[in-house]
Amino acid sequence: MDPLGRHILLELEECHFKILNDLKKVEAVLLEAARLANATIIESRFHYFSPLGISGVVVIAESHFTIHTWPEFDYAAVDIFTCGKRLEPKLATEYMIRTFGSKKPAVVAIERGSLSTDEKFSQSNISSEEDPREQVFG
Repeated sequence: MDPLGRHILLELEECHFKILNDLKKVEAVLLEAARLANATIIESRFHYFSPLGISGVVVIAESHFTIHTWPEFDYAAVDIFTCGKRLEPKLATEYMIRTFGSKKPAVVAIERGSLSTDEKFSQSNISSEEDPREQVFG
C-alpha cells in the first residue's frame, strides 16, 4: 500500500539572521513555499519570541508546514507534512533553502502511514502475540 503521507524534515543551518528574526518575512516565505508546492492553504499562525525567534504553522488541506527559528544560531527547523500525490514538497524545500540563505541544509524524507502493522511492529521487535500498544506505551 502507498503511504498516506510524506514528512519532510528540513534542517537549515547558516541562514540569514535578519530573515529568521523577521515575523512577516518568515510567514511570507512559508506561505509562498506552500503555494509553490501546490498546497491548499487553510490558515497560518505565527508567533515572535522577543528578542529572538519565531514559531509558525501553515495549515493546508493536505496537512501542514511548520517552522521554528533560532536566529542567534542562524538555524531553522522546518517540517512539511503532506498527504496525497499532487503536492510537490521538493519545490517548497528548494525555495526555503534558497530564500533563508542556508549554506548548510539537510533534508530527510519519511513516508508516513504505511498501514502494514506487521511490518511496523516487527521493526520494534514486538512479537505478534503481544499487544503492540502495551510494548510501546507500557
